[in-house]
Amino acid sequence: MSKDNKPNKTRVSPWLIYGGILVIFLAINFFGGGTTWNDPKPTSLSKFYKFMDDNEVDKVVFNKSTAKVFLKEEALTKKEHEKVSKDIFDKPNKKGPHYTLEIGNSELFQKKLDEALQAGKINDYNPEPESMWGDVLLTLLPILILVALWIFMMRRMSGGGAAGGGGQIFNIGKSKAKLFDEKNDIKVTFKDVAGLEGAKEEIQEIVEFLRNPEKYTNIGGKIPKGALLVGPPGTGKTLLAKAVAGEAKVPFFSLSGSDFVEMFVGVGASRVRDLFKQAKEKSPAIIFIDEIDAVGRARGKNNFSGSNDERENTLNQLLTEMDGFGTNTNVIVLAATNRADVLDKALMRAGRFDRQIYVDLPDIRERKEIFEVHLKPLKKSEGLDTDFLAKQTPGFSGADIANVCNEAALIAARKDKKAVDKQDFLDAVDRIVGGLEKKNKIISKEEKRAIAIHEAGHATISWMLEHAHPLVKVTIVPRGQSLGAAWYLPEERLIVRPEQMLDEMCATMGGRAAEKVIFDKISTGALSDLEKVTKQARAMVTIYGLNDKLGNITYYDSSGQTEYNFSKPYSEETARTIDEEISTLIETQYQRAITILGENKDKLIKLADILIEKEVIFKDDLEVIFGKRPFDSTEAEVITEV
Repeated sequence: MSKDNKPNKTRVSPWLIYGGILVIFLAINFFGGGTTWNDPKPTSLSKFYKFMDDNEVDKVVFNKSTAKVFLKEEALTKKEHEKVSKDIFDKPNKKGPHYTLEIGNSELFQKKLDEALQAGKINDYNPEPESMWGDVLLTLLPILILVALWIFMMRRMSGGGAAGGGGQIFNIGKSKAKLFDEKNDIKVTFKDVAGLEGAKEEIQEIVEFLRNPEKYTNIGGKIPKGALLVGPPGTGKTLLAKAVAGEAKVPFFSLSGSDFVEMFVGVGASRVRDLFKQAKEKSPAIIFIDEIDAVGRARGKNNFSGSNDERENTLNQLLTEMDGFGTNTNVIVLAATNRADVLDKALMRAGRFDRQIYVDLPDIRERKEIFEVHLKPLKKSEGLDTDFLAKQTPGFSGADIANVCNEAALIAARKDKKAVDKQDFLDAVDRIVGGLEKKNKIISKEEKRAIAIHEAGHATISWMLEHAHPLVKVTIVPRGQSLGAAWYLPEERLIVRPEQMLDEMCATMGGRAAEKVIFDKISTGALSDLEKVTKQARAMVTIYGLNDKLGNITYYDSSGQTEYNFSKPYSEETARTIDEEISTLIETQYQRAITILGENKDKLIKLADILIEKEVIFKDDLEVIFGKRPFDSTEAEVITEV
């Protein structure tokens, strides 16, 4: 529906509702004979007769039980009537009524008024019918308020009109999926998705299934029912789905896994049924469920902590709908998650999700393509090398690269530049990985020297060892939560050998080892180093089977089910052995680092002095002190470690 054709939905302000309630109460007071703004004073029947005898009454209005008395203007000047001669705003109350009284027998009262009228003691009197509106409104008002509150609450709980069909409470079980088709303005296509060649190839094949199904069914093939996009956050899973919506000339239903979850029992299952009903009616069609782990978690795994039965009912309905497709319905389900290990096995089987497409972190070539996409809207300097930028960002996802480009533009604008240059991108990488520079942080000379020795230790060890990552830059300017940082040049390895891991562990322990060699003391500054090296040692022993004493065994569970177990997969004796082997690995590399730094103590001190003076040193400064590194690789790339 176009913007011009959208119905105008009138939204009632809560203040109008409050005002309406106030008007109703005022109406009750008015029609029910309550007090008025004139606030007449109660009086007795005997006093009223005295007022008539004194010729002070102008007129009387009465019903079966009460009467209102209006005095003459000359009577209002008397002292005995001074309390009723003015109204609530302290103005002359000439209109009245001035007094009110209980009349008892209305027939006798009217007879007395007839006599007074004939005698000229009053000017007029009027009987008025008893009003029933006050009683009626008082009876109906609580019911009306309760009904209004119930309707208001039901509309709010049904999503305030967002759940299709006008947002009425009877549409709460309707699907919240957003429909994209050729009429919608979908600008993302496969050209906008850089890298991910393998994933794009499989996704394009799925689109082709729906465009030309006869090509595959004529030779007996069946169209896949589902494809699951799996990968780390930020790698482009949702972007791929948007590209499918832009490329496919078929209806595309998009929603999140959490859209099925509702506070009412049975609503999730109802929305699943409605979603697949709509898709079948518009087939061929594609359904995309983002973050499917919100409803697709393995059933019965955490009942001891109180599981969500509503989510399990929703999953059961999803399983039934996916398996209930015929071969000619031409509806394909795409789903995305970064937690495939927690999904239910029944959801993952062939016949539901026939294909699992792994969307991995981009390599150096794909990172270059991603940079070229995100650099298009930026005003960049001439000769900006995208190959260099790709080398600076190993391990970055597509979302990280987009963040780098945006951060570089912000840094350039902060410096009043007209274009974004190479240094802005380097600063952006430093800012994202290490945090914001804190040049105004107060650090004593003693602490500054300790930090310089620590970072120089890392640099020295990484320069001396063959498999350690060679260093590019070292700084002792505080950044984020760290007091110093080192930028390295790691290789992107597909497999890692034990000697490579040991060299990396030794370089990581170089900071603490340098403190021990120079000061014969250690400090708390190596916390992040200890955390990293402990994880590496534990992985070598318990995951990769790289320990001689434990042998070729792993305690890693790729299915992710170990989090629900109450016991460890190994005995107490094995646990003791694991702890001993982890400690032995770390201590061995620590002593190795101490030995290397002891042999190069003079160079270490010289490097630390330069670092204290300049605060930031680069690879060239290390080459002046240590000479050329004999292990340098021509295809190295840059990463940052803090």
